[in-house]
Amino acid sequence: MTEPTRTSTISDNTVSPGLDAEGADGGPRPAGGPLRSTEWYGGNDRNAYLHRAWMRRGLPDHAFDGRPCIAIANTASDLTPCNAHLDEVMQSVKQGVFEAGGIPFNLPVVSLGETTVRPTAMLWRNMAAMAIEEMLRANPVDAVVLLGGCDKTIPSLLMAAASADLPAVVVPGGPMLNGSFRGEPLGCGTDVWKLSEEVRAGALRQKTFLASESSMIRSRGHCNTMGTASTMGLLAEALGMSLPGLAGTPAPDSRLLQGAHLSGTLAVELATERRTPKQVMTAGSFRNAIVALTAIGGSTNAVVHLLAIAGRLGLDLTLDDFDRIGADVPLLVNLQPSGRYLMEDLFRAGGFLAVLDQVRDLLDPEALTVTGEPLVAYLDDQEIYDREVITLRESPLQERAGIAVLRGNLAPTGAIIKPAAASPHLLQHRGTAVVFDSVEDMRARIDDPDLEVDASSVLVLRGCGPRGYPGMPEVANLPLPRKLLEQGVRDMVRVCDGRMSGTAYGTVVLHVSPEAGVGGLLALVRDGDPIDLDVEQRLLHLDVPDDELALRSAPAAMTDALAEPDRGWELLYVNHVTQADRGADLDFLVGSSGSAVRRESH
Repeated sequence: MTEPTRTSTISDNTVSPGLDAEGADGGPRPAGGPLRSTEWYGGNDRNAYLHRAWMRRGLPDHAFDGRPCIAIANTASDLTPCNAHLDEVMQSVKQGVFEAGGIPFNLPVVSLGETTVRPTAMLWRNMAAMAIEEMLRANPVDAVVLLGGCDKTIPSLLMAAASADLPAVVVPGGPMLNGSFRGEPLGCGTDVWKLSEEVRAGALRQKTFLASESSMIRSRGHCNTMGTASTMGLLAEALGMSLPGLAGTPAPDSRLLQGAHLSGTLAVELATERRTPKQVMTAGSFRNAIVALTAIGGSTNAVVHLLAIAGRLGLDLTLDDFDRIGADVPLLVNLQPSGRYLMEDLFRAGGFLAVLDQVRDLLDPEALTVTGEPLVAYLDDQEIYDREVITLRESPLQERAGIAVLRGNLAPTGAIIKPAAASPHLLQHRGTAVVFDSVEDMRARIDDPDLEVDASSVLVLRGCGPRGYPGMPEVANLPLPRKLLEQGVRDMVRVCDGRMSGTAYGTVVLHVSPEAGVGGLLALVRDGDPIDLDVEQRLLHLDVPDDELALRSAPAAMTDALAEPDRGWELLYVNHVTQADRGADLDFLVGSSGSAVRRESH
């Protein structure tokens, strides 16, 4: 390999705090003075010597002459199966960075596998965000490319980038290809819930159910339903944080690698122009994300993630904004769990931008993308190629499909429900409570033939909030009692202070706040109590007189099951986690700290 011709070396004092013209080998020129990385590499003192010497590892001299240093925050892990292919994506990012004259560095970061991590990946979303933020701030980095896929990885990366406020661009890892079983499409997650309930109902043989297991995961990539992974990949683009048109590209598609290459090139531009997440993710960007969330039938988990990201930026996003902005937005994407198709179908039908084009009038026209251009500038000439998958605005799947925010004495600071995934006849309902004090209690009794429950009952599961569990697990879509399944019942009203998988469906009221574990009224519900749900009126009400409630206390069966960690991350989490209506972030991480390193090493 021949090194580019050089006329000087480090000993010629060519390593300087910054460039005021093109680099010696035609590298990019910073737009606003010295780049951040020159604080490490610039000059000829001992510290600069140490930083350069230890980072050489084959890099040429001009790697330290003021060129942008680009970190690739890489959540690849064999234990996060949806992200296992990101090492290959990272190589394409590297090529793009090199092509643009930057210097790329692979930075493996905390990775959370939704299907493998116990007790719940949400417990470590904030830890991952904090660790990534600190590593971005601590290292000689001018911009970062964020590689994520599985549910919590893109939210944690965006939270970290927002807090560090370094120039950043997201490359979503993409969904897997469609699977099929017995000639029918098989969707990740959603069909697991359906098939497993059919087994419990006695309508499907266990052997047949298990045979579908090897058919579901057909390729690399994350879930191919409109679960949390797909939702957050698309919403990263709606927020302006990825190259327009890239989100939703299937993981095995070569165009994902092309987009990764271009994102690496863009990262160098972001570094030199100093375009940061705070400049991109504005109030208008979150408006666009909420509109998009409804139009695609996205995951309820996006609510807590968007609240947390906005909190890191210092933006006053609230639950009411989701209702105000999203309530009248139509559902346009016919994907599981709210429809029938899968992510590969959305991509071939025209993709995410074709969906946004249908609701262009609801988008903020000034909200920028990482390219420096408004998101709406990329919606011209978008076409829909399959109107079964992406419907026209005038003929939506549902007219008003926004996530509804419920309030009442059971949820004074809010609870949410996804009408698009619920049974219409249950959206206004009164029933008596059947209460479970913990996940373990529910699993022990849900199939008890003596359980006093009927199709009109309201199943209540508590002790599953951010603090009480801890980590707010995806258990709100609790299974229906076996004896009701055998009678043909396939949906009931369920109320919980936890979350549910974005691939799940049903008439599920979740994220009840305040949670039972911090004294919310959910802790006082007893079997037989009447509960009123009225989604149109945004009401969730426990119909028990206040004087009777004043005499009640939380049962020992619930309080004994609440989390009581005595060390480590769980202790820190329980002591500082906020409620779901504030994004379930840690209270001391809300707000941005910026990229400045406050103490010099050595």
